[in-house]
Amino acid sequence: MDEVSLSTRPAKKVVIVDKYPIVREGLANRLLREKDLIVSGFGDDLPTSLRLITEVQPQVVVVDVSLKNGDGLDLIKRLRSRGCEAKFLVWSIHDDSLYAERAVRAGASGYINKEKSVDAIVDAIRKVSLGSLYLNQDMMDTLVRRTVIGSPRIPTPESIDELSDRELEVFRMTGQGLDTSAIAGQMKISPKTVETYKARIKEKLGLDNGSAVLVRAVRWVVENEASVAKE
Repeated sequence: MDEVSLSTRPAKKVVIVDKYPIVREGLANRLLREKDLIVSGFGDDLPTSLRLITEVQPQVVVVDVSLKNGDGLDLIKRLRSRGCEAKFLVWSIHDDSLYAERAVRAGASGYINKEKSVDAIVDAIRKVSLGSLYLNQDMMDTLVRRTVIGSPRIPTPESIDELSDRELEVFRMTGQGLDTSAIAGQMKISPKTVETYKARIKEKLGLDNGSAVLVRAVRWVVENEASVAKE
């Protein structure tokens, strides 16, 4: 997109939602170079981000899956239920095969891995701001097959991918060290419901007991999320 066309359009407001300040600020500093995009706020948890996005009404929200107090996909679902018209780009360190389709189902317009270059992330922001769907080619092909051709998901025994969005949220928080009460508080559900989710997780992952669920969850969080803290 040439500079002339960019200069004739008002800059689109972008809100960045991520629990790590250095990540938020790093992306914001890069966006300072873009004439058609302007950072209008930051969020790091579910309640703050809900209020901010409702007040600012940005055109684009860049949101991580894992927030300081809540879940990025849940944030998208809640905002969509309130009629929010922003375009959501989910970015995460998790593999596209696990979260990209979930993000689209939640109401996002795109998913990009944080391992991509900053320029690629800026390109993704711009594309979703213009109404395009942004996914890697493999995930795009998968969604087309399931939507147009009707190709079913192939079940994989003991796969994290078999967990529902809410089950995955409980699994992730368990791996982060939150107990049942804390998870219930963050998800705004009862402890009994959390235990029900844990029972389903145990069954779907073929684990013997709650301790095995905890060990698997902690290992998964360490493998998938610990690297972000080092950035």
